[in-house]
Amino acid sequence: MKELDLFDDLTPEADRPQRDVSHAAWHDHDALLALLQRWVDRGWLRPLDRALVVFLHREVGDGQPLLLLAAALASHQLGRGHVCLDLAQTLAAPNLALSLPPEGDDLNDPPPLPSEILDGLHLDTWRAALANPMLVSHGDQARSGNTPLVRLDTSGSTRLYLRRYWQYEQDIRHALHGRLTHELPTPPTETLKQALDALFGEATASAAQDDAQLDWQKLACALAARSRFSVITGGPGTGKTTTVVRLLALLQALQLGQTGDRPLRIRLAAPTGKAAARLNESIAKQVEGISLLELASAACADGVDIQTLREAIPTEVTTLHRLLGSRPDTRHFRYNPSNRLALDVLVVDEASMVDIEMMAALLGALPPRARLVLLGDKDQLASVEAGAVLGDLCQRAEGAHYTPSTCDWLAQVAGATLPERYQSHHGQALDQAIAMLRVSHRFDASSGIGQLAQAVNRPLASDHQPKDKRRAVRSVFQQGYADIAHLRLSDSDDPALDRLVVDGNPGGFLNKGRGRAGRDGELPPPTGYRHYLETLAQHRPPADADLEHDREAFDAWARAVIDAYGRFQLLCALRKGPWGVEGLNPRIARALRRQGLIHASDAELERGWYLGRPVLVTRNDYSLGLMNGDIGITLALPLPGQPGKTMLRAAFPSNDGSGRIKWVLPSRLQAVETVFAMTVHKSQGSEFTHTALILPDAPNPILTRELVYTGVTRAKDWFTLAESGRGILDEAVLREVTRVSGLA
Repeated sequence: MKELDLFDDLTPEADRPQRDVSHAAWHDHDALLALLQRWVDRGWLRPLDRALVVFLHREVGDGQPLLLLAAALASHQLGRGHVCLDLAQTLAAPNLALSLPPEGDDLNDPPPLPSEILDGLHLDTWRAALANPMLVSHGDQARSGNTPLVRLDTSGSTRLYLRRYWQYEQDIRHALHGRLTHELPTPPTETLKQALDALFGEATASAAQDDAQLDWQKLACALAARSRFSVITGGPGTGKTTTVVRLLALLQALQLGQTGDRPLRIRLAAPTGKAAARLNESIAKQVEGISLLELASAACADGVDIQTLREAIPTEVTTLHRLLGSRPDTRHFRYNPSNRLALDVLVVDEASMVDIEMMAALLGALPPRARLVLLGDKDQLASVEAGAVLGDLCQRAEGAHYTPSTCDWLAQVAGATLPERYQSHHGQALDQAIAMLRVSHRFDASSGIGQLAQAVNRPLASDHQPKDKRRAVRSVFQQGYADIAHLRLSDSDDPALDRLVVDGNPGGFLNKGRGRAGRDGELPPPTGYRHYLETLAQHRPPADADLEHDREAFDAWARAVIDAYGRFQLLCALRKGPWGVEGLNPRIARALRRQGLIHASDAELERGWYLGRPVLVTRNDYSLGLMNGDIGITLALPLPGQPGKTMLRAAFPSNDGSGRIKWVLPSRLQAVETVFAMTVHKSQGSEFTHTALILPDAPNPILTRELVYTGVTRAKDWFTLAESGRGILDEAVLREVTRVSGLA
């Protein structure tokens, strides 16, 4: 990532105090600790990062200040998603080593910036300071050592890890190497070809085919059928779920044909409750949608009972924490290398959200012969925690890099002749296990959402200038697509923002010169938060309804309100400030109150509970069966035996796809927040009929191509971009997330 010019822009040269910045922190422990404390006070560094330095200095007093500074920065990188500290990258872009600028910081009288502290420091000098065997293990010594820090040297750079995260990386590398080098027995070519043709149709073309002609879903199933580890990646609408359902049908048909009676033990999982619920619903529909004829054709050669095959394809999805058996107040799980999971196949959806610690735990708990299939969009935002495992694994997915032997095998079993651009004599073992779905079935050429997502996500070609990428993104809005709108705001008080969140800005999708009004040609239906609040008022059971005897009526009411809420969602990049969730949520609540849609006092809007309040669960609560990311709506239920009186309850949809409603007392919800506005990170694994993405009015390192792409692709039918600062979108689409790690 290129270093941002945020800091110079925010503090004009004439207004900066003249400082005589010394390098005392290089040589003096007290000066270093004082500097770190100033960074902590400013919010640039976490208290935890400074506490680590204090601990290391207390335990090993001869650690050089430059070593302790590196330890503080390495710790801080974990909070920013990086697995380690790359010393060379830090010297090239020092100000990216800290959380600069913090949201809402006016930068008045700031402490010295990292660029000032590290000015003049050479990489060899910093490397030499790490030579402390009590604190830092180096190279092969790391495997047998127990130092808190681990150093790895690569060509031209040095990475510094906290030992635990170095170990996670090593565990993942070792586990994947074992799975990739010891393939499972592959079914006979003719048997596999017959099953694939039954599920996907028989290929007819023999010449090299282009992306649109190739059946990438069929190729993905073929590759996954022969490996203990596989990745199926692709953008929205490319059919990842469809592919994995057919893969499970394929594997079960082959298994039942071989053993006759014992189906594979298959488990489905996702990182969050919201993602699990979506996969649950989608898998159930897909299984129901696979015709008996297809299943019969895939299995009849071996005489497999169709009903047995259908029942052997699971539809229940769980969270990864629940799958592994998380233990309260500990990082450990019930299932681990000493107590493996009892399964033959594990499918993990939304794998881009899986951090390095969870992936290491997951691989450690899998039986050696079990298959692991990862599904996800490699271009979405990475996990909130440290690591970007799916992104690291899929760095070469665009080019495929299939070896000649893999291409020949795919031609035999799938009837596919791959273009030369996807073939390579130097393909790695990992390349042969990754399939990228390249054709979107949701967004076609008439979809502005699809065109915008492609323009945002397309990497900047080596022969193009940044202005070409900016122009390509902006031109999508100018072409008159009916399913996207660009709302320019004058400032944070612009009433157009209120109209957007209250009514969904329907006028923004009309009067377009081309394209369609919606997926089926209709004009936008009611969106905005008015819709769910009016549904709440209009569909409430009669006043004399009794909860005990009319439970289904109240559940149906809750489902209708929750479904109506899902028609619109405002997404933002930040948490703090007027453009973050902390500023937008109370503002939206007040706008809805002015429209008479919410009735609550200022105190209730800020801190309390009120009828219609939407809430987002921010931490797994297994006692209530609620997962991080679950969304519920606060409704009023009648008090038993007290006619005319009501009590507030938060209604949450069940995560098992049954359609049941969980009614929860507000006092039992300890980790929730109002969710009129949601961060893009929290929206992963969700989709909304109409999604609006609001960008802040000033540059911020968090604004990246991946964030904009993820926000755009949360929209099913309509998308609005709300923007006030000039050039913010232009800068965001040029900035890529760079997660520092050694996994790739």
